[in-house]
Amino acid sequence: MSDNSDSNIATADALTLLLQNQYALGAAIEEVTKWLSDNGVEDVALNAVTAMETLDTNAQALTDAIMWLRRS
Repeated sequence: MSDNSDSNIATADALTLLLQNQYALGAAIEEVTKWLSDNGVEDVALNAVTAMETLDTNAQALTDAIMWLRRS
């Protein structure tokens, strides 16, 4: 394996861990959002939904980068 390939694998592995953290944060935000909604704090719940949408968008970009690195 070349150094570039080893570097790509290490980078992809690190990005994969970050992506897993991102999914965990999204799940936590979703739980908090449900609690906020259930307790009448709709404005804050809507802000949390916006944060989850950003996590989803970025998760796709991370997934694409990971796949690209693993193919390289």
